[in-house]
Amino acid sequence: MTVRYLDKLFKPESVAVIGATSREKAVGALVMRNLLNGGFSGPIMPVNPRRPSVAGVLTYPDVHSLPVVPDLAVICTPPKTVPGIVHDLGARGTHAVVVLTAGMSGETAEDGRTFSEHLLDAVRHHNMRMLGPNCLGLLVPGVGLNASFSHVEAKPGRIAFVSQSGALCTAVLDWARPRGIGFSHFISLGDQSDVGFGDVIDYLGSDPGTRAILLYIESVHERRNFMSAARAAARNKPIIVIKSGRVAEGAAAAASHTGALAGADNVFDAAIRRAGMLRVDSVGELFAAVETLARGMRLKGDRLSVMTNGGGIGVMAIDDLVRQGGRVARLSEGSLEALDKVLPGTWSRANPVDIIGDAPGSRYAAAVETLMAEKDSDALLVMHAPTATADSVEAAKAVIDSVSKSKGKKPVLTNWVGGEAVAPARQLFAQAGLPSYDTPGEAVGAFMHMVQYRRNQDMLMETPESMPTDFTPATETARLVIEGALASGRQMLTEPEAKAVLAAYGIPTVETHVVQSPQEAVNWANKMGYPVALKILSEDIIHKSDVGGVDLFLDTPGAVKSAAESMLSAVHELRPDAHVQGFSVQKMVQRPGAHEVIIGVATDPIFGPVILFGQGGTAVEVIADRAVALPPLNMSLARELIRRTRIYRLLKGYRDRAPVDMEALRQTLVRVSQLVVDIPEVAELDINPLFADEQGVLAVDARIGLKSASDGVGRLAIRPYPKELEEKFKLRSGRQTILRPIRPEDEPQHYEFLSKLTPEDIRFRFFGLVGELPHSEMARLTQIDYDREMAFIASAEREDGDGYETLGVVRTITDPDNERAEYAIVVRSDLKGQKLGWKLLDKMVGYCRSRGTRTVVGQVLAENRRMLELVKSMGFKTRNLPGEPVVEVTLTL
Repeated sequence: MTVRYLDKLFKPESVAVIGATSREKAVGALVMRNLLNGGFSGPIMPVNPRRPSVAGVLTYPDVHSLPVVPDLAVICTPPKTVPGIVHDLGARGTHAVVVLTAGMSGETAEDGRTFSEHLLDAVRHHNMRMLGPNCLGLLVPGVGLNASFSHVEAKPGRIAFVSQSGALCTAVLDWARPRGIGFSHFISLGDQSDVGFGDVIDYLGSDPGTRAILLYIESVHERRNFMSAARAAARNKPIIVIKSGRVAEGAAAAASHTGALAGADNVFDAAIRRAGMLRVDSVGELFAAVETLARGMRLKGDRLSVMTNGGGIGVMAIDDLVRQGGRVARLSEGSLEALDKVLPGTWSRANPVDIIGDAPGSRYAAAVETLMAEKDSDALLVMHAPTATADSVEAAKAVIDSVSKSKGKKPVLTNWVGGEAVAPARQLFAQAGLPSYDTPGEAVGAFMHMVQYRRNQDMLMETPESMPTDFTPATETARLVIEGALASGRQMLTEPEAKAVLAAYGIPTVETHVVQSPQEAVNWANKMGYPVALKILSEDIIHKSDVGGVDLFLDTPGAVKSAAESMLSAVHELRPDAHVQGFSVQKMVQRPGAHEVIIGVATDPIFGPVILFGQGGTAVEVIADRAVALPPLNMSLARELIRRTRIYRLLKGYRDRAPVDMEALRQTLVRVSQLVVDIPEVAELDINPLFADEQGVLAVDARIGLKSASDGVGRLAIRPYPKELEEKFKLRSGRQTILRPIRPEDEPQHYEFLSKLTPEDIRFRFFGLVGELPHSEMARLTQIDYDREMAFIASAEREDGDGYETLGVVRTITDPDNERAEYAIVVRSDLKGQKLGWKLLDKMVGYCRSRGTRTVVGQVLAENRRMLELVKSMGFKTRNLPGEPVVEVTLTL
């Protein structure tokens, strides 16, 4: 992931068109026409050895003949010519190319490699950036750049649209233009051989001219890059996504319950949610969502008030709201009394508020004023149906005026139903910045987009709870079990082995023993006590109950022996190919009233390991009540995962059923997540059923599938907490500290740490005095992406023994190219002279060096003598910034 030279792609000062032509409808002709008509102010240089001019512009025979080095080259020549052209451009010093040519992967050169492979070699050799191949091109209306063969121009605006599909690009442009929707960037990625979603999101996330980012995604090539960029950009501006391919046909072939349930689309949803983005289903929804989110409209909850002059459309809106999971706001007694004073006596006295069809503007204004002040409502939808006795424009003006004067701060959406009669009113709303929708369904859908977006953003920013107890898994014990199975050529653990791995991670399991024969099963049953459960043991049989391989509540030796013999006969008949290793015998668990849930792990081909939770049992696929999430999980993410299932409502307790121990259930999810992070050989995992009740949880059955792994944490879409970077450090006073990466759970201690800094500490760190940071800002400091930034804290046990406190922190933010890391450091004044500042900075420098970062840079107030002496002693170079009381310090690594 890098933004290197993307400015040359999106803000070039000169453009060459290789393959420019005057041939009608040829791509080279369309590109030249678009560049010339777009208003681009820099040189446009067509290259064509067979024509003296194209579109009235003198041509050049080849790249070497160009009078200036182009910042950007657009290539629309046959596949076999493209790699050589890119080599020539790179040799001239061009840094960015757009390759429109299709078929690069379908044709091969004499050496047997595809032209696409040769093209990528040329791009990398010259350190260039490439959009495409097989793309429509790009449009940046703000700089007059239309480097595409689109038949429709884009209007200037503040929305960026990024798509893998060129056909969808032209359709969206055609759809947006008559609606007056403009774009800051319009980008067709094509095959994403170089520039991909992660790179573009990174660039647009920090672009001040882009207010919102819209994505059309067919597939993601670089999961870690995509997730890192999306999580960073989504904190700054809305990212709204359409993902094609809702149905995953391949899921039916999965070996495990989890593999079958965790379809690719569910996983993509989980990734979008985790990154704080919003997913929609259509182009119309895409722009409807922008209408609200890009205006900065923020919700506090999911309660909607509806006000209408027509009961029918109001009821339609309420129906849509409830069906989509929103809540109908309840009107308080105060609001009812206020509305009684301004509405006719026949008004609905409920939500939706029907103000009667002939309502004049004054009635709209009075009702809006009351509903804006309603504290039990999070947003207001104002609806209007045109009638012969009601003026649509007058009503719109009244709503606009009342909203502008309102003391209440809540989003307002409008739905003036109809066509020509209400068009002027919709125009007024657009001018006033109030979102307007054509139908009740669209308006409610937009509100629910806001609700879901708020939930995703809250999850992105939420401070997770700490684990209630210290948890140190016996990782080596689990690893030995797994390595032993792999060494013997097996890719599936036996049930007892799987339970041993779970037990190593603190997950309660049922006592289970492996036996070879029916008589041995009887012997173990006698030792364990009756009743027992008996299961066939075979690597070839995944779902044992399908072949009669499970028998429960066996309460006598004879019953155990008979069941074992019956199983062998059934397996021989139904699965003669299966090799039977024996049986597993386990104590029959009797937990009346316990819920059966499933916790599992599957490996998605794009996003890597995913965690699944849902209703368990033998009918798990039929019930299909499940939710998935990306690891690593914490207690808050585990809670959110459980809440997204239908069984959650049962787990909370009902009638005479006590609620389950949610803390134990969440801990189990977190521990399974940690298992996946620690041991990359775990490819699939099922705990089904996991009994859950008020006493806790118990894994009754378990299976773990394995594969040899070499990628470690690289297979994860989100880099987990780097525990290997923890180290101990003793202060000069003898006090023991832990230097470690910061965690989201550190937010409360970080507030306390900042409160103990002196005004001088704060001024030296922030170059001025700051008040208490809001949660959103503190979340940015504690919830970091370990792939692109790092913060080490010094933590020590409090002197009274009541928990830990933060003593100091050093952090760096590194650019996506890993060229430059900017650092900042602060240590409590009462701890200066303990060498803590030196140790923190030294640790950070070592970390940056290990990552291959080129330079570490910081800014220090000139009066901060102690810090300047420290960095000089560590080899930093200093430079006074002209006209500022600041010294820039730089260390080349």
